[in-house]
Amino acid sequence: MPEERDLPVLERRDFLAKAAQAVVGAGSLGAIAAGCAPKAEGPAVITHPTVMWRLASSFPRSLDTLYGSCETLAARVLALSEGRFQIRSYPAGEIVQGLQVMDAVQQGAVQLGQTASYYYVGKNPALAFDAAVPFGMSSRQQTAWLQEGGGLQLMNELFTDFNIQVFPAGNTGTQMGGWFKRELNGLADLEGFKIRIPGLGGQVMDRLGATVQVLAGGDIYPALERGAIDATEWVGPYDDERLGFHKVAKYYYYPGWWEPGSNLSFYVNRDAWAKLPLLYQEIFTSAAKEAAVGMQARYDVLNPPALSRLLQQGVQLRPFPDDLMQAAATASRDLLEEEASKDAAYRRVYEHWRQSRQDSLRWFGTAELSYANFMDRFLRD
Repeated sequence: MPEERDLPVLERRDFLAKAAQAVVGAGSLGAIAAGCAPKAEGPAVITHPTVMWRLASSFPRSLDTLYGSCETLAARVLALSEGRFQIRSYPAGEIVQGLQVMDAVQQGAVQLGQTASYYYVGKNPALAFDAAVPFGMSSRQQTAWLQEGGGLQLMNELFTDFNIQVFPAGNTGTQMGGWFKRELNGLADLEGFKIRIPGLGGQVMDRLGATVQVLAGGDIYPALERGAIDATEWVGPYDDERLGFHKVAKYYYYPGWWEPGSNLSFYVNRDAWAKLPLLYQEIFTSAAKEAAVGMQARYDVLNPPALSRLLQQGVQLRPFPDDLMQAAATASRDLLEEEASKDAAYRRVYEHWRQSRQDSLRWFGTAELSYANFMDRFLRD
């Protein structure tokens, strides 16, 4: 049984209540099975089973912050279960390829996966709202919608069709716009521009005239180096530096409007989840929340010095031109509206998400943005 101090403050009371209920319930069931009432002279001795799960990630081990949430989850589950609930993590390619994680969990080949839900919009376009959509919400806003605003309930209703229960696994924060070998002076410069960008962001870029390509992570650098593509997006300074994009492209654009707050997810096979003791379910839920908080915190620590190092190597920061941003925002809105007009389930999620975004932006624009803008000016003076 984990000690109270091992759990986040906000979860202790609920966790301990449910854990106590599970222990008492298990003790009562054991007594009933033995044909007698629980003995009054001492507490029942409960031995929970040893459970071993496999976790398949969409990301390589080298991307230690993305993949790191898997290791955090596994370590906390192991500690809180006193070694009885074990999760072994596998990076992309060791069990299945990165974009096959959802299939592996759905089919029960693994009990658990870590991935980004916008990889699977071909299965259901509304799954993108679990991760990020162009001109969507920031990491805090996305987390609020999922964890407290009803978004996670809506997403789990969609994931039921795939025999999956979903848990947030962490957020990258607002991403960068990516690496460009040529400077963009306006929207017109995108015509025929060859860019690696997947998902809804790629669909928007296609509408703006770019030539969109989808490449696996290991294929991006050589394609950029030999000129097969003119630009690529990834995540942000820390991961981008590790992948070496600055060595072959010097213009670093911002912001990544297609991923303003990208949420990753843990996918759990529902059959495997149903077999877990209640105590293990509560341990997993708490450990997943800790892993999610940790990812964002690590990126917030690692990105600033990585950006400084990149600038010292001659990288040129550039904001996307205003006319490009305006056209992209309009194309993104039209894309989401078109999908909503075709499917009632999509429209239900979209309208709920859109209202949350509107409310969040009004509040954040009042307090957060005004403070951030003032401090930016103050520190630059």
